[in-house]
Amino acid sequence: MDKNMKIVVLCGGISTEREISIVSGAGVCGALRQKGHRAILLDVYFGDEYADLMNAFPEEYDLKSAESYIHSFDGKAAAAVQNANRSFFGANVIKLCKMADIVFLALHGAEGENGKVQAAFDLHGIRYTGTGYVGSALAMDKVLSRIMFRANGIPVAEGITISKEEYKTYCRDLQDMESAAAANQIVMTTLKEHGMELPVVVKVACGGSSVGVYIPETPRDYEQALHDAFEIEDQVVIEDYIDGREFSVGVIEGEALPIIEIAPIEGFYDYKNKYTAGAAIETCPADIPGDLTRRMKGYAEDAYKALTLEAYGRIDFMVDKDGSIYALEGNTLPGMTPTSLIPQEAAALGIPYPELCEKLIEVSLKKYGIKRN
Repeated sequence: MDKNMKIVVLCGGISTEREISIVSGAGVCGALRQKGHRAILLDVYFGDEYADLMNAFPEEYDLKSAESYIHSFDGKAAAAVQNANRSFFGANVIKLCKMADIVFLALHGAEGENGKVQAAFDLHGIRYTGTGYVGSALAMDKVLSRIMFRANGIPVAEGITISKEEYKTYCRDLQDMESAAAANQIVMTTLKEHGMELPVVVKVACGGSSVGVYIPETPRDYEQALHDAFEIEDQVVIEDYIDGREFSVGVIEGEALPIIEIAPIEGFYDYKNKYTAGAAIETCPADIPGDLTRRMKGYAEDAYKALTLEAYGRIDFMVDKDGSIYALEGNTLPGMTPTSLIPQEAAALGIPYPELCEKLIEVSLKKYGIKRN
């Protein structure tokens, strides 16, 4: 790929995944500069550091200084800026992105992955990595993902969707614990009507990094899980709990990478286990039979197409004790720290982290009819 490209690595934001987004962004930015590109690390809310637009993409760049600058603003400060500006993008951010050859999206979670940023960039004529706004919206919404998976023959766990308004019909005053308990007994009945029983998986419809995911085993835990989930979002998915092993499959240009297995030391693969060193054992390539490998890779590629993903993405799965596969979700901007899942899968193919970062740019530029040698 051509060297000396001007690249904005966009990270931060106010989602629950702000901090890991900054780590991903710093890793990508450092790798791209190592490969000879004029990459800068930019928080979606704070572009003040680059007030001198004429010299925004220097040959020499202090990455640690930029990372410290971004970390100095926490989520509350970012939210305050957004509210004050009445705009998602902070000062100079759009200008800098338009000046770049491409924007490497290292945003994670809500506003970074739900398609809004992608749609805005399309309107501004800004090139960016990853899939477009349609695929981003489909993948972020687990209700829509389930519909698309089922329609394309990709197995998912049995489940139902409950809105906050439906929940309120059971419990008009959620602060009244007795009323809330009675409401959840009614919801428990709806589980039985759908052939479901505890334990189940309760998860917010549009969360990321397993934020807002609960596995209640008792009615009281179930009551609390629903309450907590509705504190985050207005729509909740409830699925059968799959007792088995968890896997993830990166897909680049429609082709599955080696499968990685994730085995948490304790509990399930929640936000803490994902981003705490040593909290999970990750094995790539996964030690599974060839038939299971072929089927899972096939489902990953089918899911990539079903969600209309472009350039790259990641599909997560559960496999039960009988070898049945269940798709969990698609991820359009998967973590890009050097030890994240897709970098590990690429490393299994002999693709080092800096080359992977370049490759994701290369495949993303093809959306715009641009080929880099």
